[in-house]
Amino acid sequence: MHHAQPAPRARAFRALALARPAPRRVFRLTNTLQRYAWGSPTAIPELLGAEPDGQPVAEMWLGAHPLAPSLATAVAGAAARDEAETVDLAALVRSSPDAMLGRSVVEAYGPRLPFLLKILAAESSLSLQVHPHPHVARAGFRRETAAGIALDAPSRNYKDDQHKPEMLLALTPFEGLCGFRRPARTLALLEGLDGDFVARMREALRASPDADGVRAAFEVALSARDVDCTDDLARTVASVRARIDAGLSTSRADQTVLDLDGWFPADPGALVSIMLNRVSLAPGEAVFLAAGEVHAYLTGVGVEVMASSDNVLRAGLTTKRVDVEELMSCASYAPRPPQRPVLRAEPGGLTAYRAPVPEFSLLFGAVSGSALVTHDGPRIVLCLDGRLTLSGPLGPVATLDRGESVFVPHDAGHMTLEGDGQVVVAYVP
Repeated sequence: MHHAQPAPRARAFRALALARPAPRRVFRLTNTLQRYAWGSPTAIPELLGAEPDGQPVAEMWLGAHPLAPSLATAVAGAAARDEAETVDLAALVRSSPDAMLGRSVVEAYGPRLPFLLKILAAESSLSLQVHPHPHVARAGFRRETAAGIALDAPSRNYKDDQHKPEMLLALTPFEGLCGFRRPARTLALLEGLDGDFVARMREALRASPDADGVRAAFEVALSARDVDCTDDLARTVASVRARIDAGLSTSRADQTVLDLDGWFPADPGALVSIMLNRVSLAPGEAVFLAAGEVHAYLTGVGVEVMASSDNVLRAGLTTKRVDVEELMSCASYAPRPPQRPVLRAEPGGLTAYRAPVPEFSLLFGAVSGSALVTHDGPRIVLCLDGRLTLSGPLGPVATLDRGESVFVPHDAGHMTLEGDGQVVVAYVP
């Protein structure tokens, strides 16, 4: 029996359809919330359109860290939502590293996402802390693992074997303490304050007005943890309050002491705060913290991006594990102002925030119309406000409302954001 052959025009359309690549998928993310005591009860729930429950919500993690990987669901188009299986993002990346990350990222970091993106919402101070350098993290993680300490044990310092440089981009006015002041400035702030510990701090800085003196004064302040320092710190706080009441205070450092003493009574972290640079960020401003930089965020909401690590060494202002000796061995004592990232205008009105590390960068800004995301490699896109449509070479692939996020694999290619909204994109530069 003779079968009719398709007309040449029909055959051409069929061949074109077979040759056209399938849409490259992105993955909608469901992210972990961390309810640390210092968190805001409202900021992150409001971002997600959820009703606050009165409990603190400190962070939302977007990434593939093994302690709290995001859950990923493939979407095929702008209107698609939950038609595919959901897997954790770390497993998704491992299932096809070259497609998800790109060969250059795999060669540099192995089959893992090298950055972790967070929304951080602080209503009171975070711990006085340092993040370790790479060799310290590797050695500490091996040591604690060999000792049989569980990853989630409160006694553990090192949750993974990675360093943790980080960049914070303010979404609201944001306050923090970052790095050591010049010794001369610290001495001026300590002048006239009562207390044995502040007297010894002054002696250390006068003897060595350099990084050695900074370390010695820092050690004096932290040594207050080893004794009952309640009365001595109360004298210091009272003298700070008296200076403010008399109108003699010339620095926000004094108010910081009072705030920290209110949050953490009799904690030597209040003394240390006098030694640290106070940083105030307006929305859109950012600060970079290298491994080893002593810091404590105070209040505000921001986007935080870091190497994919949860290693934190603490010296105070916390109810969590404190390990002064380990922190001091990792800390940098060079007095210097906080480091700011390099900003660069990108196509479509977004701004790139480049830190001096290879694991991460950010795009941030308001989209009105369209903006290009020309970077390849793995990307996480988070809509902070409004509604945005993410499109690839073959058309729309996902629509994002406020608080929604997607993982964009390397093989999805360059993307365009269209609509009206505010967005942040984390990527590997």
